[in-house]
Amino acid sequence: METIKIKEEYLQQAALLARGAEVLPGGIEELALKLQKSKEENKPLRIKLGMDPSRPDLHLGHTVVMRKIKQFQDLGHQIILIVGGGTAMIGDPSGKSDTRPSLTKEQVEENAKTYFEQISKVVDVNKAEIRNNADWLFNLNFVDMLKLASKVTVAQIMTRDDFAKRYAENRPISVHEFFYPLMQAYDSVVIDADIELGGTDQRFNNLLGREIQTAYGKEHPQMVMLLPLLEGTDGIVKMSKSFPQHCISLTDTPNDMYGKLMSISDNLIVKYFALLTDISNEELKQVEEQLKTSNPRDLKMKLAYTITQMYNGKTAADEAQANFIKVVQHKEIPDDIPEVKVTSDISLIDFISDFDKSLSRGEIKRLAQSGALKINSEKQANPNFLITASMLPVIVQYGKRKYIKGV
Repeated sequence: METIKIKEEYLQQAALLARGAEVLPGGIEELALKLQKSKEENKPLRIKLGMDPSRPDLHLGHTVVMRKIKQFQDLGHQIILIVGGGTAMIGDPSGKSDTRPSLTKEQVEENAKTYFEQISKVVDVNKAEIRNNADWLFNLNFVDMLKLASKVTVAQIMTRDDFAKRYAENRPISVHEFFYPLMQAYDSVVIDADIELGGTDQRFNNLLGREIQTAYGKEHPQMVMLLPLLEGTDGIVKMSKSFPQHCISLTDTPNDMYGKLMSISDNLIVKYFALLTDISNEELKQVEEQLKTSNPRDLKMKLAYTITQMYNGKTAADEAQANFIKVVQHKEIPDDIPEVKVTSDISLIDFISDFDKSLSRGEIKRLAQSGALKINSEKQANPNFLITASMLPVIVQYGKRKYIKGV
């Protein structure tokens, strides 16, 4: 590290930016030095965040790193949002036990359509530099790819935990998967990134970006900030659209967002406050102390209201909280139940699955087995129970907070 005296204001900035993150290499001091030099040279840092549009919507787990990049944006630095139009066609193998299916160009474009509308809930997209890595990756010829591949050894690639594990277990690894981290690293060369943000599962990919930048002649390669992965509401599995019952999407209705946040495991309360809200360190300590003596439900209500308001506004948060108190705490039936016209006899499982496409038939069967299906407030353990015209109108409840009225 250069022997330059770092001013206190930049150490404080770096400490704020580094909260909850692992900063590599050099930690807070090197980050502070980078911030100070940026100000002295009047040259905003270029902060990279890549997003593969492998699914069409984002969830609260994605906002952990998005909120961090917003902090850099608020300090006047240039954020670069990279849509992985090229890399998504391979699929990031990070943390996967099998080869991911490749996406077509059409699938990538379709999934990307709503990305920026959702991202704008967190960052100022109008001030961001938005790039699609398909613009340069698709233009690389075979010689270019060979040159890129020559910058890293097979031994380096195999230090990745997922590749090493799959190799040891005799699981197939396709050669094209080795190119994913190389392509992501090459993005950093093209956009001249100073700092790259990602989840802890991106450690290898992001650090490789430093090496590839150096190989292509960048004197001061990017620093890396790694953010924790957020568990879903069960407190066990990483939040993912692959587990919709534990996932809180930015596209969820205010009632669903509030209700799902109320269902999180108690051991997630502090982590959710720390990673998903603007709570100060002092307030976070107060939450930790309150958990020792107070009912966790009260803190969850504060958390649920705070996050629902952030993404849906105060009025929606007020209504969601009132609805939760009425429906869940007081066990009353809500007023605004969606109505579905029933024109012929239909099974309970078909009635629910036709209305709510987010639930699989297997999930509906599990709700029935757990006593979470009700018809007119009475539990129904048989998912194939027949709803007939003579029963109408009928109110079906599935889960704690979801209702449909058949008319």
